[in-house]
Amino acid sequence: MAKRMKEKAAAVQERREKRPFATAKYVRISPDKVRIVLALIRGKSVTDAMAILQATPKAASEPIFKVLNSAAANAEHNKNISVDDLFVAEAYADIGPTLKRYQPVSKGRAHHILKRTSHITVILDTKEER
Repeated sequence: MAKRMKEKAAAVQERREKRPFATAKYVRISPDKVRIVLALIRGKSVTDAMAILQATPKAASEPIFKVLNSAAANAEHNKNISVDDLFVAEAYADIGPTLKRYQPVSKGRAHHILKRTSHITVILDTKEER
């Protein structure tokens, strides 16, 4: 089983390098909140995804918009692919490091505060390859 997992991981990594992508690391918003917005744009064309993100009243839509815009610019500049031919093939948010803070409360106690961060990745692909 481990051999097949290694083969799959190598195949995914090999395929990922061919497709244009962008990543934002250490974004100070919870990955759960980011994943809600990413679900809205997954599978959509880049222009539709940008319009959806501009109309979405969530805090995560701004950093996702920047990552999507960066991925589209990478596709145009590095791969010579038109933005009109692209769609969001994969979009996911991984957990980044958590900043641990304390809120002092009565009787000398403290409540934990976890300030979560996330790594946002958007991978684009052309419509013909799908």
